[in-house]
Amino acid sequence: MLNIGIVGAENSHTAAIAKVLNVEKRVRGVRVTHVWGETKAFAEKAAAAGEIPNIVKQPEDLIGQVDAAAVDHRHGKFHLPAAAPLLEAKLPLFIDKPFCYRKAEGAKFLARAKKLKVPVCSFSTLPKQASYKAFAKKMRQLGEIQTLVATGSCDIKSKWGGVFFYGIHQVDMVLRLLGYDIAHVQVAKGKGQNHSAHISYNNGTQATMNLVGGASAPFHLTAIGEQGRIDEPMVSDASSYLTGIRDFCKMFRTGVTDETDETMLGPVAVLEGLEKSIGRKGPVKISI
Repeated sequence: MLNIGIVGAENSHTAAIAKVLNVEKRVRGVRVTHVWGETKAFAEKAAAAGEIPNIVKQPEDLIGQVDAAAVDHRHGKFHLPAAAPLLEAKLPLFIDKPFCYRKAEGAKFLARAKKLKVPVCSFSTLPKQASYKAFAKKMRQLGEIQTLVATGSCDIKSKWGGVFFYGIHQVDMVLRLLGYDIAHVQVAKGKGQNHSAHISYNNGTQATMNLVGGASAPFHLTAIGEQGRIDEPMVSDASSYLTGIRDFCKMFRTGVTDETDETMLGPVAVLEGLEKSIGRKGPVKISI
């Protein structure tokens, strides 16, 4: 049996992961046995919903009790500080999105992980959905992509990291579709709660993200290429967390992941640039 601990219980993802593994038992031989919460109430609520038998007082209390850990805060700035002692204990780690709040911090963490030979992965669950994979397959038939438009909910003033919170979903989808050779990024602020973000690629391709703060906006993608266009909603799988959970559980067992420094740090670099753009009111060059 592979025993997993989860750090963070304010985020709804903690209970969702535990339900898939402990209640539904969708991944054979894996269970969540321990949880740490930002408050006692958060921990108790997640433990009850996900049938997690043990609550610990500090994240490092997981050491010696579990085989691997997931780190899951609502604000990405808390991820790597909480994960650091677990990394030093050589626990395989899934870090929820966004991987971190600053690219430089994330690069140091991944370098340390490589030195210790500890597997680490991080991703949004949106690219794991069947609808996204189908879109990516169709997009490859369009030839060279000229523009890509993503739409989804995003509050750029969120207390959980502004554009980082929920913006990570659109950014991760865009970068996995178009790549990481980016020239600059910029947020165009609206007068109300709705804004747009632009990602300009060195090859001329343009990506636009509609950051909808005034309503609950289902995720949607539009791509225009030399051979036509496709417009499709990103519909969640029946169990939207399952594929992602299977992926990080596989990494926990094998030590191997498809995620790279580029796929984990690229979205952080873009989001960091977009955050800077909001304050500067102009484009920000980034390096991935």
